[in-house]
Amino acid sequence: MQITPLSPALGAEIAALDLQEDLTDAVAEEIRAALREYRLLVFRDQNLSPEEHIAFGRRFGRIKCPPVPTRHGGPPELNVLDQKNPRGEGADNWHADNTYTTTPPMASILQAIRLPELGGDTAFACMQAAYRALSPAMRGLCEQLTAIHDVTRSITRAIQRGHSGDDLEKVRKRLPPVEHPVVVGHPDTGLPALFVNVNSTTHIRGMSETESRALLAFLFEHVKQPEFQLRIRWQPGTVIFFDNRCTQHYAVADYDQRRIVHRVALEGERPRRNRPEPTSPGETRSHLLEDSRHV
Repeated sequence: MQITPLSPALGAEIAALDLQEDLTDAVAEEIRAALREYRLLVFRDQNLSPEEHIAFGRRFGRIKCPPVPTRHGGPPELNVLDQKNPRGEGADNWHADNTYTTTPPMASILQAIRLPELGGDTAFACMQAAYRALSPAMRGLCEQLTAIHDVTRSITRAIQRGHSGDDLEKVRKRLPPVEHPVVVGHPDTGLPALFVNVNSTTHIRGMSETESRALLAFLFEHVKQPEFQLRIRWQPGTVIFFDNRCTQHYAVADYDQRRIVHRVALEGERPRRNRPEPTSPGETRSHLLEDSRHV
């Protein structure tokens, strides 16, 4: 297994590994460690069947079935992303997957099935780097805040574009709005990351509409900086394994030929604030940071 970093912000390519083969426990642990370090892994020249794709995902956690599956088929554990005219369908916004659920996926595993002749890249951004780039004053403010995430925007677009046959009101009843911290701590590393995205985050609790809109607009724009990013050019057989808790992604809508990508998601846990609430007036900030690494 050969690991080659791809950018200062995130990402590594792993070569000399056939994902169709049964992974040893040692190799699976190497992949886990690489995902913790690089947040995104790229495997080239793979050819996984849907069953092999799902089996690979199960080596790293429980499968999270799509809360709002597309109507393009596939087994229940796998979501088929089949697009031809993608502009405005939502994936061409910076977003994390399914943050409108109580426990968003900890990771997603994508495989290219069919690609346009040109275009269709996916860009990824590190939300830990985005957090670090904020001023200390803005970090301090965001660490105290909670945001509301709602499925309405995503499911409305999916229904309008023909990707979902679900009923809007039934989906909204099944997936009511949820609250997540604006800054979350990574459960494995303790590193803080911004956790708001334009597709699902509607407002910040406790702020006026004007204040919430202004702050979210700033954060949505802030995460777009190229210093946080890595752009992946898909090739036949490319598999991308990314940590959904500390990254966002953007599917570049620059093609008009059919593009099919399969996605398997892994169960996550409820996002937690990157620092716990003080237990006493004298508790110091350094204690909070240290404690958060053991949550």
